[in-house]
Amino acid sequence: MILIVYCHPFSGSFNHAELQTVRENLTSKRQPFKVIDLYADNFSPVYSNQELRLYHTGGTADPLVKRYLVWLKQADTVIFITPIWWNSIPGMLKGFIDKVMKEGPGLTHTVYKTGVKGELTNIKHCYVLTSSSSPTAYIKYLNGNAIKRIFIKQTLRQLGFKHCVWQNFGLITGSSDGRRTCYLAKLRQQNFN
Repeated sequence: MILIVYCHPFSGSFNHAELQTVRENLTSKRQPFKVIDLYADNFSPVYSNQELRLYHTGGTADPLVKRYLVWLKQADTVIFITPIWWNSIPGMLKGFIDKVMKEGPGLTHTVYKTGVKGELTNIKHCYVLTSSSSPTAYIKYLNGNAIKRIFIKQTLRQLGFKHCVWQNFGLITGSSDGRRTCYLAKLRQQNFN
């Protein structure tokens, strides 16, 4: 099963167009998928005192966290669709990682004295589809490349994700309709496995 984690509040955004295109792609190929739409789900990225108390037991008071955990354990591919805001992932997506990625055997990761062992080894492929106002080359070579260096190579790898691919649609603000249409056409044909 493919799990899409979508993080954008505006239905008129390019990220939303990406989401619709990926849905069409998977539907046409009869690939089963589920969508986590963090804003539409009214997911709260904020930790409450109760939620923090439950963290080290692997528990949660948030029913969305329970559902998301089940879906993560069922997925063999995860597709993140998100903007890059202030050089990194939005706070909503960071909150998803903070609250949903539960510590403990059989959950998402286990912490040992020597480091972190990812438990989400069922996720064989991961795609991070982003859009940014900045050019992709600027993000990669001059701005520290936080998406690849921290989100993918540190966070997702620590959780057990395998074969992560990052695609960014840079210079989104001034992009032409033709450039957007061309990118979405390629996305419509892309294999997500």
